[in-house]
Amino acid sequence: MQVPLWLALLVVSYLGVKLIRPPWWLIAVLLLGGYLLADSVLAPAINAFVK
Repeated sequence: MQVPLWLALLVVSYLGVKLIRPPWWLIAVLLLGGYLLADSVLAPAINAFVK
């Protein structure tokens, strides 16, 4: 069975928010920070580190 990546991320993030209950400002900071880092000069370095 193949599940689309967006659906898997949606389910995992929903369960994470429901079970761990992080503050909403932390969720917003992580989402905004990830979005900004993905389009920055540091993106190739982060990509090499993650792989």
